[in-house]
Amino acid sequence: MDADYDTTFEEDSHMPNDDEVPYSDDETDDELDIRESPEPEQNRINKQAELSREVPKECNWQVKANDRSFYDQPEFKKKSFLCLKKSKYSGNAIKTYKYNPLTFLPLNLFEQFKRAANAYFLVLLILQTIPQISTVSWSTTLIPLLLVLGITAIKDLVDDIARHKMDNEINNRPSEVIEDGSFQKTKWKDIHVGDIVRIKKDAFVPADLLLLSSSEPNSLCYVETAELDGESNLKFKMSLEITDTFLQKEHELAEFDGLVECEEPNNRLDKFVGTLFWRGSSWGLDNDKVLLRGCKIRNTQYCHGLVIFAGLDSKIMRNSGKSTLKRTKIDHLMNGMVYMIFVLLILCAAGLAIGQTFWESDVNSRNTSWYLYDGNDYSPNYRGFLGFWGYIIVLNTMVPISLYVSVEMIRLGQSSFIDWDLHMYYPNKDTAAKARTTSLNEQLGQIEYIFTDKTGTLTQNIMTFKKCSINKNTYGDEKPVAGKQMTTTEYVDFSWNPLADPSFTYSDKNLIQQIRFGSDPCVREFFKLLALCHTVMVDKTEGGELCYEAASPDEGALVTAARNFGFVFLSRTQSTITINELGKEVTYERLAILDFNSDRKRMSIIVRDPNGNIKLYCKGADMVIYHRLHPNNPIKEETQEALDVFANETLRTLCLCYKDISEADFEIWNKKYHQACVAIDNRDEALDKVYEEIETDLVLLGATAIEDKLQDGVPQTIYTLAKADIKIWVLTGDKKETAENIGFACKLLTDDSVITYGEEVNTLIQKRIDLQKSSIDRDELNRNSESNKKRTLIITGSWLNEILLEKKRKKRHLKLKLPRTNEQKQQDIREKSKADALKEVRQKNFVDLACECKSIICCRVTPKQKAMVVDLVKKYKKAVTLSIGDGANDVSMIKTAHIGVGISGQEGMQAVMSSDYSFAQFRYLQRLLLVHGRWSYIRMCKFLSYFFYKNFAYTLVHFWYAFFNGYSGQTVFDDVFISLYNLLYSSLPIIVIGLKDQDVNDRLSMQCPSLYIPGQKGQLFNYTKFFLSIFHGTVSSLIIFFIPYGAFWQMATEQGKVNSDYQTFAFTTSTALVVIVNFQAGLIMTYWTFLFTFSVFGTIIIYFAITYDLHSSGLHILLPSVLTMTGTITTALRQPYVWLLIILTTAICLLPYLALVFFMKTVWPSDVDKVRKNPERYKVKELQVEEKESAIRRGTSVRRSAYAFSHQAGFGDLISSGRSIRRKKTTANGINGPNGNP
Repeated sequence: MDADYDTTFEEDSHMPNDDEVPYSDDETDDELDIRESPEPEQNRINKQAELSREVPKECNWQVKANDRSFYDQPEFKKKSFLCLKKSKYSGNAIKTYKYNPLTFLPLNLFEQFKRAANAYFLVLLILQTIPQISTVSWSTTLIPLLLVLGITAIKDLVDDIARHKMDNEINNRPSEVIEDGSFQKTKWKDIHVGDIVRIKKDAFVPADLLLLSSSEPNSLCYVETAELDGESNLKFKMSLEITDTFLQKEHELAEFDGLVECEEPNNRLDKFVGTLFWRGSSWGLDNDKVLLRGCKIRNTQYCHGLVIFAGLDSKIMRNSGKSTLKRTKIDHLMNGMVYMIFVLLILCAAGLAIGQTFWESDVNSRNTSWYLYDGNDYSPNYRGFLGFWGYIIVLNTMVPISLYVSVEMIRLGQSSFIDWDLHMYYPNKDTAAKARTTSLNEQLGQIEYIFTDKTGTLTQNIMTFKKCSINKNTYGDEKPVAGKQMTTTEYVDFSWNPLADPSFTYSDKNLIQQIRFGSDPCVREFFKLLALCHTVMVDKTEGGELCYEAASPDEGALVTAARNFGFVFLSRTQSTITINELGKEVTYERLAILDFNSDRKRMSIIVRDPNGNIKLYCKGADMVIYHRLHPNNPIKEETQEALDVFANETLRTLCLCYKDISEADFEIWNKKYHQACVAIDNRDEALDKVYEEIETDLVLLGATAIEDKLQDGVPQTIYTLAKADIKIWVLTGDKKETAENIGFACKLLTDDSVITYGEEVNTLIQKRIDLQKSSIDRDELNRNSESNKKRTLIITGSWLNEILLEKKRKKRHLKLKLPRTNEQKQQDIREKSKADALKEVRQKNFVDLACECKSIICCRVTPKQKAMVVDLVKKYKKAVTLSIGDGANDVSMIKTAHIGVGISGQEGMQAVMSSDYSFAQFRYLQRLLLVHGRWSYIRMCKFLSYFFYKNFAYTLVHFWYAFFNGYSGQTVFDDVFISLYNLLYSSLPIIVIGLKDQDVNDRLSMQCPSLYIPGQKGQLFNYTKFFLSIFHGTVSSLIIFFIPYGAFWQMATEQGKVNSDYQTFAFTTSTALVVIVNFQAGLIMTYWTFLFTFSVFGTIIIYFAITYDLHSSGLHILLPSVLTMTGTITTALRQPYVWLLIILTTAICLLPYLALVFFMKTVWPSDVDKVRKNPERYKVKELQVEEKESAIRRGTSVRRSAYAFSHQAGFGDLISSGRSIRRKKTTANGINGPNGNP
């Protein structure tokens, strides 16, 4: 039955395509059922797109140009609250803040009292106002509660002010909108749906717009989508021909009254469906005519657009994912522990209440304690009931009110240290690390899985021409001169070339010599090919410098290399291309461009040189070029060896070749080419077939090698984090070859890695499921787990859907629908339940298999799939996850993980704004985790253990005293001491520990990543540690109470007077408590500094100073009812036995703990103890990049470096049609102002 059911998911499907990005995130079953035809080619001049067509049924979003009153109609309203309604069209203002001046106080208090501890203390405060219950002043609870609420409110206010500032920065960006018939300056926040907006060069698009016209030919508009997908290469958009023709001038735009009907707001970045109705006709709209919010206008002086989606309705905001409240594992532990303490408090209070009931009914039945009589003749049971609530108040410090505010203060300090860390400051962009969330610091010390984007996160997205192989010779390696030792890299001097790019560097002078003075014609032909065979656009700056704009950074790198080596691309027209060949300007007639696509993996151009010779120049991936070479290619083997070396060095390679074509052969082929260009059906297939006919018998010239530059320190960072037992998964939208190549470059993959692709992964998962069903094959399952430790999974998005059964099934549309019987409905429910169960089994097995492997690379995945992978690991492994990315397509992944990190680089701020932490370089992640994360975790664990210890040591003294005071609720300590104990007398040392303690310094933390592992396992704070802290506090409370109590039982002064008064006993006990808990903090501290020394001894001095003042007669006169211990300190400290009691109690409490710590460090030393003793033994050596002659042998299956092309079709169609060629416009009067300025 399982196999039968599987087929329902595969119905009407085919094998996944590794080059395809899976279906869009928000696609419906209907859209899958009726797929649109492929997007029209740009060289159709939009004629087919302008044909009238029926509006799709999902297009119910209406936008009317230049008519804001249109959106006030009742049908465009939606219910917002009760009977109130508001427009369904969102404004363009972005709001991420939580409060305003009116709502701050009530909302903040409401949120704070949602915390169980704060609500508990509010109830406690109310109980303390009841005289029959409380034996403690209400001020003992009010003062700490106000302090907690105040500090938390100030912190929330500071965070919200920062959000206000960022929102204002974005919302107040300038823009130009048509108002009252002309363009008026306005702000982003004032833009509305239906407005006509003008955007100038290098400005961001303020909302999702329908492109109407631009300064470029045919209203082309070049955009950079770095904020959306992290890619800095250019993409182009084009308006409808009708709007390009009639909407150029300002008054034409002001009079435009078109109506757009399109899809509802959604998160599909790659899809748009709609129709423009204007002048009695309709025109179809697709994604190529839409500018998305967050894009930047490039290489276009200005453009005009109609606002379709604004603000929160825009696609970039829809891709932001759902914000959830992130809480650390320690937070969850703390909550559970607080609930346990609360239960313990109730049990203690109930036990003492029962004791009071028994005492009142038996021991005090004869009124022996007459001095306790309060004038009320309550029954023993009722007095026990009142006693229960009284002891809830007396023992309330079991539930620590200052715990949460202390934790927040420590987290705030730790976040500040991250912000101030100069080791994480990137001077090139003046960017410092930023802790955008202050409540997750200790979670950084428990990360088990890292999910990272590739482009812009691991790489710089900068391509560099590194090496080449031409006619059997390899260039790019520095050749050492005999007798001369090479110390620094000497770069080639390009001063002989006035058109060279000054930023280009190259180290092999032999190549320059060959180009300028050599006799090998292949070298010049090689770079001539690079200067001719491309789709790069050229422009000139105001200073006359050439500026190249490429559809892919690889093409830009190749054309720039040709430029510096003397073959400079100067200009192009629809039919010509002009280059400078070593100082001589030459114009070639362009006969055809055979553009790149993901199936062809190559690009060709056919040109006629000035002598009339016709040549085809081709560049592409070696896997496709080698099949099309002429059998007689003398350099084929040597180039293959060079390609293997380049691939082993993880460089991106291309093969370059050419072919001479006779005039007659070209004429025959050209007729077939034109027939294919005008074919109505299957045009792409027809063109590919014609391309195949001409791209045969090619002559190989050589190969190029481009470096996709990694960010500095990426391999070392990944290597070190792997030593910390952190697994790194790469989730990227790039192609499989590119992702695999980067995997080798950053050492995530090695030559020893066993690489497994999608189909094999599917087989392995099915095998695991079969083995799990068979109990006799458990050993084989375990053996497979061991063998997976060297395995790396490389899975495309299509295969990921296949493996996880995430593929959507198509609906069957029946012409005749019969009513379904109950049996059929039940059968559907059973099938759905079975499908869900099977899906869960496959997902769990996928996660188990992936987590057993060394590394995972998921490529061609959508933003939703990235978040899904992170969520699966969270769900099935219960592991702490971290996601790091730089673009808007990483936002969902960043928000899904426990910790989200944004790279603040050139790719925009969308990921940073959604992140918990941000910095400029991936390598800083190592310091963030191994130093700040590990320190924060250790400090928080010490803080919590100590906090529970000191509170139990203090609170349980009252518990023991109850057995000796008739369960009357009398406290050992006075009210002022109770109020100040957690605020002043025991808080400073532990806060210093929480902020500054270090078991080892930052250098050793980085060099010894194995120290990070205890945090992953939660070894330093768990329920065992919690119960040990409670036990330690309980024992300390016994010693602190019974030693002074026993000594005072029969104590006499030197004069023989009995001196066992309550006030002296209370002072002695409280002093011993303060000394013990502060010295205990000193014992757990591992990094003694002046600050910590002052915090311990200064706190004790502060205690004596405050106590002396409070016991003075002067203050007693001012507050006689509150200060009742007048003169106690001066009397007690004159007695030697009081000092002796304090010293004795302190020694008995601390010496056993000190002996135990010494014993543990000697017999069972921790990893930290071992590192301190012998640090060199545990240091991880720096990653060495070894130069290998050739790790790949001919005749074997090799990994090939990724072909250097963009992942989408280039600008070939635009060049062929001539629509990209700049023309002069005569619309200046309509665009410019009165003085001729824009």
